[in-house]
Amino acid sequence: MSFASVNALLLQGFGVTCLLFLLTLVFSLPLGLVVMFGSICRFRPLRIVTRAFVWIIRGTPLMLQLFVVFYVPGMLFHVRLFGGDNGRFLAALVAFVINYACYFSEIYRGGLESIPRGQYEAAQVLGMTRRETFFRVILMQLVKRILAPMSNEVITLVKDTSLARVIIVAEIFYVNETFILSKSIVWPLFYIGVFFLVFVGALTLLFRFLEKKLSYYNI
Repeated sequence: MSFASVNALLLQGFGVTCLLFLLTLVFSLPLGLVVMFGSICRFRPLRIVTRAFVWIIRGTPLMLQLFVVFYVPGMLFHVRLFGGDNGRFLAALVAFVINYACYFSEIYRGGLESIPRGQYEAAQVLGMTRRETFFRVILMQLVKRILAPMSNEVITLVKDTSLARVIIVAEIFYVNETFILSKSIVWPLFYIGVFFLVFVGALTLLFRFLEKKLSYYNI
């Protein structure tokens, strides 16, 4: 197999990796907010259920969650929800979104609870509604406080996309594995290392730039 053909297949697999990464962020970031509001809700039953769900997701491996999402619906209800290549990708996306939404929700909650209560009281004295208080006073402080832990989770997500290969999603690691097993070609393994190093390096620079932009509290 020529270098050009191997390179083309690896690039195709890397495209699937990037798509899984981007879609996971697009859906898990807002879903994490919803889960966070459920975990701090004053309605006790909802709060207990939400926190129990987060505990289960955070306490079990992502690989196990991939198997559950992909296989369990068919085993229990005899309905194949995720058929074909697109179905496998969708199953991986669902598992990733649920997993990372739970992790993001805890980061959101920690950031929100770290903001002094006095700021809420001051906004209330000024006659601001809860909505105005959140968007005008709290939100940017929250973003600044959670940026560092969020950057760690996002970078972890880049590497976790390789787990999608366990349900035969043709991301870059799965493509590389086929070369190793069928063609006994080892060099693509180092080749994809460069892909991930560049990807993570770009994200690191992006988050460093954002941290500098939000460092207006620092002297």
